[in-house]
Amino acid sequence: MAVIDPAEEINELTGTLASIQDVLDLGVMRKQIEELGEQAAAPDLWNDQERAQQVTSRLSYLQGEVNRIESLGRRLEDLGVLYELAAAEDDEETRAEADRELESLKSDIGALEVRTLLSGEYDAREAVVTINSQAGGVDAADWAQMLLRMYLRWAERKGYPTEVYETSYAEEAGIKSATFTVKAPYAYGTLRGEHGTHRLVRISPFDNQGRRQTSFAGVDVVPVVETTDHIDINEDDLRVDVYRSSGPGGQGVNTTDSAVRLTHLPTGIVVSCQNERSQLQNKATAMAVLQSKLLERKRQEEAAALNELRGESTTSWGTQIRNYVLHPYQIVKDLRTGSEAGNPAAVLDGDLDQFIEAEIRWTRRQESGAE
Repeated sequence: MAVIDPAEEINELTGTLASIQDVLDLGVMRKQIEELGEQAAAPDLWNDQERAQQVTSRLSYLQGEVNRIESLGRRLEDLGVLYELAAAEDDEETRAEADRELESLKSDIGALEVRTLLSGEYDAREAVVTINSQAGGVDAADWAQMLLRMYLRWAERKGYPTEVYETSYAEEAGIKSATFTVKAPYAYGTLRGEHGTHRLVRISPFDNQGRRQTSFAGVDVVPVVETTDHIDINEDDLRVDVYRSSGPGGQGVNTTDSAVRLTHLPTGIVVSCQNERSQLQNKATAMAVLQSKLLERKRQEEAAALNELRGESTTSWGTQIRNYVLHPYQIVKDLRTGSEAGNPAAVLDGDLDQFIEAEIRWTRRQESGAE
């Protein structure tokens, strides 16, 4: 077995990092940080809260990206010194520490490299995610709630703000559906590979005979609409229903009929919002989610017309993408990429990066092959 020279691996990683810096264009990012910093310092910034949040969120994201890249560069430099020190003193402990850091850098630079693959038209957008329970009765509703927690935990680990717009609770346990946003740049490009049906196999906690149960839940990911998208909705094409927000077990969350459900009659798309106390605010949020879903539908139709591979439309729940098996053995396996993990508990607690990175690389290969 050939022994790989760490110096060669460090040189290779340094070259990869330099390529990433060229693609991401650090000079432009630093200039944007400077401009956004000036906007953030303006005394009247918070007169427009939505714009203020956009400015501060974008500034925080860019600062984090630049710090991340610069930190990787420093770690590579320090690693070379660490190997030299280990060799000079013939210190196995230091050598082992350097080997661990080398593996860590490979992983971290590989993850950053994935970010350069997000070059789709809407990849830089924030994401709207909808989860629906499917076949499997109460187990499917419980499974949908487990998926909701998994994605919210993933976002929390990343430091990405989220907002849950609507949660429809099932009668016995779990949820029928939920819609939330991930408010971070490139959230859509990062998460769009999660679209599809997720399958759970386990001993049902709701079966008094302890039988194994298979249940399904669908995940839909669409980009947040921006003002330049021109997604017009005719009021005559909408059915608007208002109702009282409710929590688990039918518990009233609101004492007024402020929750709003919109049905887009031409497409059959239904969206709801209940997180605001104002009916007008809930309608505005639901309208934004509907526009996002119609934007993605339009993108899908254009992609199909151009013969680009993407899978089924986002209104379909038929594409199974990943299995989560908790019994008789434990494994999570993606059916497209072949990526798998032997610790489902960690995955369900938000440890999704392995799967997401594999999805992005796989999707990029599929799209490149279709061009």
